[in-house]
Amino acid sequence: MKKLHASIFINAPRQKVWDSMLQDETYREWTSAFNPGSYYRGSWTTGSEMLFLGPSPDGTGGEGGMVSHIEEVREPEFVSVKHLGIIKDGVRLMDGPEVEQWAPSFENYTLTEKDGGTEVNIDMDIEESYHDEFLKYWNGGLEKLKAIAER
Repeated sequence: MKKLHASIFINAPRQKVWDSMLQDETYREWTSAFNPGSYYRGSWTTGSEMLFLGPSPDGTGGEGGMVSHIEEVREPEFVSVKHLGIIKDGVRLMDGPEVEQWAPSFENYTLTEKDGGTEVNIDMDIEESYHDEFLKYWNGGLEKLKAIAER
């Protein structure tokens, strides 16, 4: 696994950025940069299961996504997600070659008050072959999050 890092400065209070990032409606909006129709099912609380879902990117019409665990939440400054499995065509897969590319891996969000706004840092474990593609997705997603939080 390789580390991916993405960052953006948002001219909004940290709590507003946090809410924009994690509330259902705005989460769906900014994560459309990764996969239009993305959403989550679960709770942003330490110890809970979280499913990150959306239309399967292979165009089959099935549902795809990740099976994850919320490792730690310190509102409004930090959340750590541990990815454990995948969902392919609506079926939960917790082992096998496809899962081993992603799991276990961490995705951490750190929000820091800075210069009257908020710096958002994303750190993610990722298979090296996906690094550049996902960095583009993250940069697009963070730009969308910035636009949402600054409105």
